[in-house]
Order: sequence, then C-alpha cells, then structure tokens
Amino acid sequence: MTPLKICYVSSEVVPFAKTGGLADVAGALPVALKEMEQDVRVMMANYKSINERKFVLREVIRLKEVKVTLDAETKIVDGKTAFLPNSKVHVYFLHIPDYFDRKELYVDPATGKDFKDNAERFAFFSKATLETLKLLYWQPDIIHCNEWQTALIPFYLKTLYKDDEFFKNTKTVLTLHNLAYQGIFPLEKAKKIEIPKEYIKTGAEFEFYGKLNLLKGGILFADVLNTVSEKYAEEITSDPEFGFGFEKILASRKKDLVGILNGVDYENWSPETDNLIPQKYSWNKLEAKIQNKKVLCKQNNLEFKEDVPVIGIISRLADQKGFDLIEEVATELMEMDLQIIILGTGDTKYHKFFEKLAKKYPQKVAINLRFDNKMAHLIEAGADIFLMPSRFEPCGLNQMYSLKYGTVPVVRETGGLADTILDYNAKTGEGTGFTFKKYQAKEMLKAITRAVKTFSNKKIWNDIQKTGMKKDFSWTKSAEKYMSLYEKVMGK
Repeated sequence: MTPLKICYVSSEVVPFAKTGGLADVAGALPVALKEMEQDVRVMMANYKSINERKFVLREVIRLKEVKVTLDAETKIVDGKTAFLPNSKVHVYFLHIPDYFDRKELYVDPATGKDFKDNAERFAFFSKATLETLKLLYWQPDIIHCNEWQTALIPFYLKTLYKDDEFFKNTKTVLTLHNLAYQGIFPLEKAKKIEIPKEYIKTGAEFEFYGKLNLLKGGILFADVLNTVSEKYAEEITSDPEFGFGFEKILASRKKDLVGILNGVDYENWSPETDNLIPQKYSWNKLEAKIQNKKVLCKQNNLEFKEDVPVIGIISRLADQKGFDLIEEVATELMEMDLQIIILGTGDTKYHKFFEKLAKKYPQKVAINLRFDNKMAHLIEAGADIFLMPSRFEPCGLNQMYSLKYGTVPVVRETGGLADTILDYNAKTGEGTGFTFKKYQAKEMLKAITRAVKTFSNKKIWNDIQKTGMKKDFSWTKSAEKYMSLYEKVMGK
C-alpha cells in the first residue's frame, strides 16, 4: 500500500523542547510511524532555548524569509531542519523572532503567567506550518494536530484555504492530551488571528462562556479526534470533572473520537539498556535493582534501608496530580515505615508544603524541586513504589515506566492509570500495582498501606514486579491504532 504522508504538528517535541508529556509523544510516535514505512514529517516552533549546534539544525533555502500574514500583519518566518535522534524523521523548526525568541515556551518568567500574545504566537505558527508545506511541495494526506496550540489548523484549512487545490485532499486529526488546557483568550483576539465574527457569536464554534476558546474550535473543525487513553475518552464525554465543560461538544462528536493509549519509548526507558542509572537489570536479574536504591538514597541524603520501601514521585506539583490528598494525610504517612523522594516543580503552595515536610522529617523525606532527567531515571530504577494519586490523568507515562523498572505503582483509577495498572488481588495473585477509586485521601492511604504491607513479603512483591516488567506498552501497538485512525479518515 502507498505510504501516507503525515505532517505531525506539535508545540513541543523531545529532545528539542519540553514542558510535559506532549513532547514525549511528539518525539516518539512519528518515529514509530516511520518504522511502519509511512512518510512522516514533524513541524514545531524554533524556540530560543533550542540548542541548534547540538541538534545540527540546517537551513532550508526555500524556507528562508517566508512571509506569513494574518489580519494585515505580516511576519517573516525562517525554517530549519534536523532529524529526530536515531531516526530518519525530518523535523522542521519554524522561527518567528518576535514570537519565539523568548526563554520560556508558554509562560512569561517575569509574571509567572502565560504570555499575553500566546494566541497570536501559535496562530502564526499554525499558518506558517501550512505555508511551509506548500513551499516544500509536500502535500500531506494527514495533518496531525495536538492541543490548542495547533487547533487553528483544521479551521484555517476549512476557511482561509478552502479553495486551495494544494490541500484539497488533506484531512486533519486533533489529539486532546489534557482538556484542562484549552487556549482561552479575550474575544477581541479573534480578529487578529483571522477568526471572523460569525465564529465568536454566543454559542458559535470559538465562543465559550464569553471567551475565545481555540480548543473548542479545533474540536469542531477537525475531521477526527482522539485522546490518549480509552478510559479518558469515556470520561471526557460524560463527566464534568474530566470534560471541563466540553462534555456535550465531545459527546456530539463521539463517533469521531477514539481513545488511543500513549506508548512508551523503551529505547530511553528500560532498565536493561538505561545508561543514566548506576546498575542495569532486568526481570530475571531483579536482585541488581537494589544497587540503584542504594545510590538513590545516598544522593538524597536518606539512610539506605533494604526493608523500608522508598516511594518515588515524579510530577508537576499541581492540584491535578493529587498533592492535596498527600497533604491531607501527611501526618499518617510519616507515621508509617517508609521514605519518600519527590522530583518536580509547580505550584508554590506545594513547594512550601514539601520543604516544610522535608525539614520536619529529614530521615524520611527528600525533595528535588527541579526538572532533572537523570534523577527521574534514578527514581524509577531505585524506588520500590511509585505514587500517582491523580485527580485526572489523560494517559500518564510514569506509571508505565515504573512497571518496566519493577517499581510498583500506587495509582488512582482514572484515565490512562485505570487502563494500564491492574489492582493486586491477594487471593488470585494477579495485578501489577495498587489502585483506589474515590478521590479521597483516606482511600489513597489505604492503597499505600496495602502496598507497604505487601512489600514486606519479598516473594509476593517480586511476583508483582515481574508481572509488571513483562508488560508491553511500546509505541508499535499505539502506532498501529493511529494508522487505523488515519485510514478511517482517509476513507480507506
């Protein structure tokens, strides 16, 4: 069969620029599709933070000084290219100096809030993507958009470019990674980014509670939609807690909405090959894992105790991630025989909470309030238990990394966590972790207590670890499901 031409558009891509899980997906899915012999190219913004020398970005002659106009404002765009590491996937970096020569991707360091011109930044990037494709003479069958930052592309194709022969057969897919982020702006921004008045009237495609909502428009204009786990696809069409006001809109497009679980990049996340950990190991050489625990404790100034479980947490420190539950039962947790190591940054209130906790219980709690990839790998390899008590979790990757590293997850049954972790059943011996249903601190505490108690039985614990380590959540399976989605939208 003729390969599909797939243009994958994302505001962030690992290893070039990352703030969250979107970047991991954007750096891995295109590679998996390329391995299935599809013709895939990636488009992203060229941020100031990208190290052009390190990643060998090259100029593209025909992408020099491209003029892009929105509402009579013209910006000059320069395009460069490089390959995704260890692959033949071309990435195009679109540089708009006025918009992307900034230290951060979305947030102004001076205010701690989103850049006020984020709507214009990503509207220009979206239109520049379409103009770049034309200059490359590369007609995509599919433009795969992600999140609100690229949600204008389906709209532009059906309005500004509706009579353009070049895109006559192009279809769009929009992936919803996390509905908490919608691209909400004042209505008066619409004109600047060429959204005509009829689309922002009350109840119209881009209007949402008196604001301009880019994700809403993308959902209504994309040819098909998907989200990043089967459970989350169910949750967002039926439950206001997960749908963030979009339940009815998504329910109206239910036949076009598919849940596809994100995959794991085992090239980077496997204890058998991980060069960032002190001691490699596998499910049949599990005894070597303890060496990583020793190093982890030492680096975090905790006493190494083989029989005391270390609970690892790697996360954005935000309400979504369940930190209010941890705060509520902190005293009870500290009464248990365990140690906790935290890595991440986020809300100031949680920084202060963990700093206070670590100060009060220095033998039990260690904190790393930063992004540190090497420490993330060491926690996955060295911890005994991984805690993810999320309020909602579209997919989540760390619970899948944890399974591979024999670090038993304790999670709330929601979204991708429910799709990937099976609660341990003492009667049958089945299960890969410990789960709880209700979003309540006491329910989380019960799950942690069960895990800590089970940890003391080494044979049972080893069985749970090995069952998890043998699970396969590789990108190959997910990429096959994306291919089915592409073929469906192409009418094949």
